[in-house]
Amino acid sequence: MIELRDVRHAYAGKTVLEVPRFTALQGEHHLILGLSGSGKTTLLHILAGLLRPTAGSVTVAGQDLTRLAGHALDRFRGKHIGIVFQEMHLLPTLTVEDNLLMAQYLAGEAQDRTHAREVLTSLDIPEKADAYPEQLSVGQRQRVAIARAVMNRPQVLLADEPTSALDDVRSQQVLRLLIEQARQYDATLVIATHDQRIKAHIDNQLVLGDLAAV
Repeated sequence: MIELRDVRHAYAGKTVLEVPRFTALQGEHHLILGLSGSGKTTLLHILAGLLRPTAGSVTVAGQDLTRLAGHALDRFRGKHIGIVFQEMHLLPTLTVEDNLLMAQYLAGEAQDRTHAREVLTSLDIPEKADAYPEQLSVGQRQRVAIARAVMNRPQVLLADEPTSALDDVRSQQVLRLLIEQARQYDATLVIATHDQRIKAHIDNQLVLGDLAAV
């Protein structure tokens, strides 16, 4: 689960994010909505432990992330939090399967090729295990990014603008895949987006900034 209390983040002396309270129970699906500059990505990075808030507590999977630092924070993130970045950040010199195994390596977990193949099969791309990222279509790379995010069976799955650059058909496919993968692992799913097309599919919504503009 996720619980934020009195979270605030400032940049260059200016407050860019304020969240008095936010709770997401295990297995729930949530949207963080807002226009560009509203603090969506900032909040997602705080939830991932990639950014430490100026004030407040951030509890993810039973751990207050503000009390962890360095290697301990990296290991916790790797084991408990899956992240699908807006830029997919696949390592171009590694095959698809090795990109997935790298997620286990960085988390200090044993590398399990059988599990990697199972995850790729669940996303309908098992035949791409030995391919390199440059040999994949955009849609296939997005599936690999989702596969990497769930390799360690995360308790929390975060996605940053996963559909905004896609056409209607692909946006629905990606949203369906994220929901399916979150359900498979009983993960709390949080999607940060300004994509109006997916609002109707997830009931729990936190709106940042001007409510009327979203």
